[in-house]
Amino acid sequence: MRLKRRDAESFSLSFLDVICCGFGAIILLLVLSEFGQPLVIERSRENLELQLKRLQEEIFAIRGDSERLERELQGRVDLLIRERRNLARASGEMQSIRGKFENSKQDAAVSNIVETELLSALEDLQAERKRLQQASVTRRRISTEAVGGIPVDSDYVIFLIDTSGSMQGGYWETAMEVMREILDIYPRLKGLQIVDDNGRELFAGTRGRWLTDSSRIRDEIVQRMRSWRAFSDSNPADGIETVIRNYWSSDRRISVYVLGDEFTGESIQAALDAVDRVNRPDSSGTRRVRIHAIGFPEAPGMTPFTNIRFAALMRAMCERHDGTFVGLTNVKRCRMTMNIGGISTCVGGED
Repeated sequence: MRLKRRDAESFSLSFLDVICCGFGAIILLLVLSEFGQPLVIERSRENLELQLKRLQEEIFAIRGDSERLERELQGRVDLLIRERRNLARASGEMQSIRGKFENSKQDAAVSNIVETELLSALEDLQAERKRLQQASVTRRRISTEAVGGIPVDSDYVIFLIDTSGSMQGGYWETAMEVMREILDIYPRLKGLQIVDDNGRELFAGTRGRWLTDSSRIRDEIVQRMRSWRAFSDSNPADGIETVIRNYWSSDRRISVYVLGDEFTGESIQAALDAVDRVNRPDSSGTRRVRIHAIGFPEAPGMTPFTNIRFAALMRAMCERHDGTFVGLTNVKRCRMTMNIGGISTCVGGED
């Protein structure tokens, strides 16, 4: 019996040992299985951090590219705006040039429009000249109303004549005839003067002084003009400025007559502005001197461009300065001129 009890106790102990070992094995398995889990989690966390860092770097790179592209885009937009402004400016300048060209063509037609007025004026001048010649002893002052569209209310007259080769070679005799006819409508002047288009006097040493009007001085003017060889730059604006500065006085009524066929200055507007500055209007709007002009056609072999510019310049200037512009279209031209004894003489007949 004792033996059986001891066997039973031994058996119980062995059974408990088996159970404890089983539990121990299970616990060991659990421990072993849980031991590798933190390593996996740590590696996963590191991988995620690396991916996050890579993504942040890519975001920074994308932002940098985006800012660079935005700057380039803004630069292109600014360039486009500037180019559009330049295009608009160029378009405006083109329109201005076209307008000036159209005005020049219109000015070129002025001479044709005033031809009838010119013929009427010449007839009036010739009739008046004959009348004055017949009554030279008992001259009387004519009316101050306009003759042929030209006001003749001045007591002092200055002739500013283009002495260029085109005038002397083609229309010099006509220019002298026109000057005589204009003088005939002023039977008695308080003073007169003859200058070239640069403002130099025909009678040397008379700058700032008036020639005393008389039949003798008028004949002498014509004689001296036949041998007048003054240099000309075909720009009457310079001469007009000079004579206004040298001869203007508040107590004198002065008219300037410009006879010419060309304007070779750089700018019509600049010439108008220069004369405006020296021939300023008074409080009533009246200019210091009247400015009239007689325009001659282009000489043979001469391009019409400078002739058109002269007509455009003087037409605008006469309008601004209370005067009249007359364009000649039917004057006679000398076929050939020769210098005989210092005098330009027509030897080939006239057209």
